[in-house]
Amino acid sequence: MTSQERCRVTARAYGYPMTFTQALPKSLSPSRLADFQACPRRYQHASIERIPQPATYATAKGRFAHYIFEHLFLLPAEDRTIDQARNFVDPAIGAILTDDVRRDISMDDSLLAKLLEEISEIITTYFAMEDPRHVHTEGIELRLGVEVDETPLFGILDRLDRDDEGNLIIVDYKTGSLPNRNFDSHTFANAELYAALCREKLGETPVKIRLLYVAKGEAIERPVTDVVVKARAASAVNAWERIKRYYQDGDFPATPSANTCRFCSYKDLCRADGVPVPPR
Repeated sequence: MTSQERCRVTARAYGYPMTFTQALPKSLSPSRLADFQACPRRYQHASIERIPQPATYATAKGRFAHYIFEHLFLLPAEDRTIDQARNFVDPAIGAILTDDVRRDISMDDSLLAKLLEEISEIITTYFAMEDPRHVHTEGIELRLGVEVDETPLFGILDRLDRDDEGNLIIVDYKTGSLPNRNFDSHTFANAELYAALCREKLGETPVKIRLLYVAKGEAIERPVTDVVVKARAASAVNAWERIKRYYQDGDFPATPSANTCRFCSYKDLCRADGVPVPPR
């Protein structure tokens, strides 16, 4: 535990408010909004105090696959072949599997072999899903920063495509399992906020969101509606107001639950703060 973390625990133990020495982030991204909505304390640790979160095997695999697809789509359309995709595996090893990542996930030769086998399968599966030579992209890793009702929003889109009818399509790669269809609203939440960013920044609203589950060979889609875009933007504005208020108060409340805390890397810190974190 760092000296700053010990000071925070001591302050809370005696009922004193915290005063953050770190500045409020300059913008709110879809992923950080999701953190805040899941648990404001998680947002505090990640975005205000910037306490590093260790890599996991899942996040390393996700970044590895994204690296390959990003560089594949930076090539001219006619060069986006499966062999070219495989050529990016070795550069991805150096770019993604840093010493810190290897330490965090306890990577040895066996785990590296497993990762490379799964990445190979993901590449094969992806090329069975679509032919990237026939995809028209408007942007790869597209950075969008806008302000909505005095709320600074920022996000990076995996891909923004243009379909045969000239419509914009948001495309996001997923390397995990397919979601339970009962949670479709949560599944599309981040991408729907990206649609609001596109509307504000580009003056055009995407008509569809397409999530490519490249480890499973299945894509799920949802049309973009004006009602949903406005609701996602309003939700972000509301969250930003609460973030500013909690920042001024010096405390972001914890909202522990079995689902929220399950994969959170700040559980031990919360326990030290007296938060009733559910058992593992």
